[in-house]
Amino acid sequence: MVKHNNVVPNIHCHKKYMAGSRGPLKVKLALNQATKKKSRRLTRAAKAAAIAPRPLQKLRPAVHCPTQRYSAKVRLGRGFTLDELKAAGLTAAYAKTVGICVDHRRSNRSMESLDLNVARLNEYKSKLIVFPKKRAILKKGDASAAECKEATQFKGSILPIVKAPTTIVMETVTDEMKNGQSAFTTMRMAAKETKVVGVRIAVVNRKKKD
Repeated sequence: MVKHNNVVPNIHCHKKYMAGSRGPLKVKLALNQATKKKSRRLTRAAKAAAIAPRPLQKLRPAVHCPTQRYSAKVRLGRGFTLDELKAAGLTAAYAKTVGICVDHRRSNRSMESLDLNVARLNEYKSKLIVFPKKRAILKKGDASAAECKEATQFKGSILPIVKAPTTIVMETVTDEMKNGQSAFTTMRMAAKETKVVGVRIAVVNRKKKD
C-alpha cells in the first residue's frame, strides 16, 4: 500500500494487441512505416517529374510564431497577405500561377513583417523564369527561348529562412580589467546606490530645513 494520503495504485496493463480478442483494439501497430516512407518518396518524385521544370514546393512567407512564448521564433507561414502582394506589384490570381502561396486571412500587424516578405517576393521575382504560353508570342515578363532552355527544376525549400550565426566574441583581458572592479561588483554597487538614493535625498532636505 501507499504511504500517507496518496492515490491507491489501480493500473491496468492488459492491453489488447489482437483484433480477434474481446473488446476494442487498444494498440495500433505501425509495421508499414518503412513502406509508407518509400511510397511517399516515390509519390513526391512522380509529382516532381510531372510538373517539371516547375519546383515541387512553393514560396512561403516568413512569419512569427503565435503566443508570447514563441513570438521571437521566425518560421515559414501559410501564404502571403494581399497587402504584401500588392506592395510587390502582384495580384493574388497571378501569384498562384507562378508558385507563390496566398493567404487572404492573414493580416500584417507591423511594417517590419510587411517589408521582410515584400523583399522575399522581390528576390523571388528576380530569380523567376516564366515560360510563355505560346512560343511565338512573348508577353511582358516571359523568359526568352535561351533562358527556357537553360532552366532546371529547383529542389528543396524555396528561399529558406537563414538564421543569424551565434558566434562568441573573444576579448583580450587588459590591465584595466584586471585592476578595476568586476561586472558583478559594479552591478551590486549600482543596485545599492539605487536603494539608498531616496534616503539620501531625505537627509539633504532635512538639513536644508534645519
